[in-house]
Amino acid sequence: MTDRNYSPLDQLVMNLDTGLRTLFGKPCVTERANPANAKVEAELSESERELAARLMRINHAGEVAAQGLYQGQALTAKLPRVREKMQRAAEEENDHLDWCEQRVKELGSHVSYLNPLWYAGSVTIGALAGLAGDKWSLGFVAETEHQVVRHLDSHLQQITPDDQKTRAILEQMKTDEGQHATMALSAGGAPLPEPVKKFMGLTSKIMTRTAWWV
Repeated sequence: MTDRNYSPLDQLVMNLDTGLRTLFGKPCVTERANPANAKVEAELSESERELAARLMRINHAGEVAAQGLYQGQALTAKLPRVREKMQRAAEEENDHLDWCEQRVKELGSHVSYLNPLWYAGSVTIGALAGLAGDKWSLGFVAETEHQVVRHLDSHLQQITPDDQKTRAILEQMKTDEGQHATMALSAGGAPLPEPVKKFMGLTSKIMTRTAWWV
């Protein structure tokens, strides 16, 4: 069987479908189960529940942005192997998206109202990174994932040890994000210039602080 060659219109329709699923529907997840399902819900105080919900809303917004980033890069990546590697990573990010949304709702809160903004901005950034060349596109993925891992470490330190459901999700996400960074570098990703890293960190702070509230 030969692989189908998708036209630009096919690609556009598929990316629109992914965007709608990411923002308003059910994302296409992998075969993996939600790691929180194996944990027992803890008796959390109101402040502990609110903190966990806000942190998971931030993580959900980050996963929305990650989907936009991967979709934007897939549109402009030049090498088929790069697109294939990004596709699997994007599918695993969908797992995170689904798990985070489930947990936010279990904690009695809502996802960020600004998710469409995070997604649109990330698609644009991802497409521009892809146009810059595959090595820079992959380098961008690696740096993004490294920054996400640092955020997850911070969140794991903030939540109560009793909240095993939230902790299980964050720990699996941390493992996956580290693997995505390693994949991107091993596929030929180039280290980004320091000013670019600092700019990425600044934009990440803006998103996380905004998602904390809305």
